[in-house]
This record gives sequence, structure tokens and C-alpha cells, in this order.
Amino acid sequence: MLYPQDDLQKALDTAAPGDVLTLAPGDFRQKLLLTVPGLTLRGAGAGRTRILWDDYAQKRDELGREYVTFRTWTVAVCADGVRMEDLSIVNDALRPEEKGQEVALTVYGDQFSMVRCALSSTQDTLFLGPLPADLIERYDGFLPDMLRRDIPCRQSFRDCLIEGTVDFIFGCGQAVFEDCEIRSLVDARGHGYLAAPAHALAQEAGFLFRRCRLTAQEGVPPHSVYLARPWRDYGLCEFEDCVIEGDHIHPEGFDKWNDTERDKTARFYETPLPAGRVPWARTRGQRLP
Repeated sequence: MLYPQDDLQKALDTAAPGDVLTLAPGDFRQKLLLTVPGLTLRGAGAGRTRILWDDYAQKRDELGREYVTFRTWTVAVCADGVRMEDLSIVNDALRPEEKGQEVALTVYGDQFSMVRCALSSTQDTLFLGPLPADLIERYDGFLPDMLRRDIPCRQSFRDCLIEGTVDFIFGCGQAVFEDCEIRSLVDARGHGYLAAPAHALAQEAGFLFRRCRLTAQEGVPPHSVYLARPWRDYGLCEFEDCVIEGDHIHPEGFDKWNDTERDKTARFYETPLPAGRVPWARTRGQRLP
């Protein structure tokens, strides 16, 4: 069935596991929660079918509570086996230096896949569950499904565009990005970070960027963007055979996260490893799965 720009949430809620929902071209300005396993959401092309919303961390709800990062999503996936094709998900709140984090897509499920899609926001564009254990303990307005512990969260992204400014791919998921464009946007604060992994030491797979293009919007200052910084100790991230287009990436490559000592625990790899990277960046023969 071809869904026009009406109440898409109702269609998602009434779908059966394994259904394919085909979206018409156009803009769907709706905040969407997917909880049906095995669902496929298919658009007419990333430039033609867009899902948009504009929540942000410092926004207050009807009770006066700030949304914080984890309620700002435009789309949240809390089911296994969900697939998305040929569409865009956008958080267009903008001005993160004033508003805080602005998530476009949250994924908290296993065997998620996204093909030929675009994700666009500024700070914290894409959150890949599960949550770090200390955040689950604190519970701060998370969706109920995001409080589950010890569940596999494997995700894959192929031929996608993901763009943002600060920590715009973050979380603890086992995520593979293949042949994607990872685009840094201009940020008023003058710096950026592509990834902010927070994997526990027991996790043997983290974020893997394979054959990706690392690009920048016009106006991003030279050497102002880092490949990654560890959101928690033992964050795991690897860049394999990626191509940096332009001069936006800092020669050191990686940042240890403010005044922490996470350079002692971060598991950051780059293959091939250019000269001038931080001494705690490594390359390895064994690839992540």
C-alpha cells in the first residue's frame, strides 16, 4: 500500500510483523515510534521521501521537564529486524549550541538495516542502542524498550548519507557502515566529532566504517573535526579503507574526550593508519565482524 502524508504512526501501529509500508514522495512531519518487528519502511528515494521533526534537548514538555538527548528523536526503532530503504529522516531543530542535542534516528533493536537513506541533524544525529549501563541505572525519560539489558543490537547501513556536527553517530551498538558518506556540517562552536562510541569492555564489535567517504559542508574549518572520541571507557570504533575528502579532519584523528583519561581505554583503529595520528590509535589485521 502507498501511504501519503497523513497519519503514518497509525499505519505503523496497526502493521503486522513482516509488512512492507511504501511511502509516497513528500514530507512527513511526524514523530514516529516503530515497535513492530520485521517491518520494512520504503520510500521513493532519499531526496523524495522525508520524515521530519524538530525536538531538542533543552525543549520542555507539558510538565516542564527538559527532553534531554534521548527524547529528541524524529524516528525511534524499538523492534528487531526493521529495515528502511530510500528515505530521509531529519531533525531540523538546528542551532545545537543553543538548544543542545537533536537526534534524528534512535535504533534500539537487533538486525536493523538501512539502505540508500539519509540521516540529517546537527549534534547526535544517530543513536545506536543499547544504552551505556550507567544511563540505564539513572533512567532519565527513556522509552521502556530502551531499559532492556544485555540484548544484541546489531545494525547495518549501506550506501547512506549521515550528516551532523558533534558526536553525530553515538551509542553502544554493533554497527557496520559500508560505502556511506559521513558528512560534517558547519557548527557555530567551530569543532566536530563524527563518532562517539560507548561500548563496554565485554563487547568485541563496535562501530565499523568500511569504504566510507568522509566529507564536509563548505565552511567547515580545516582540521576542526575528529574521527571519534570515546563517550565512555572502552568505546570501540574502526575506520577501514575510508577516504577523506578535503582538509576538515584533524591530523591527530582522535580525541580522548575533554579532561578524561579515556585515551588509556579507547579501542580506536584506522586502516591504513596515517602518520601523525594520536599514539593510542592503532591498526589491526583482524577485522570487526
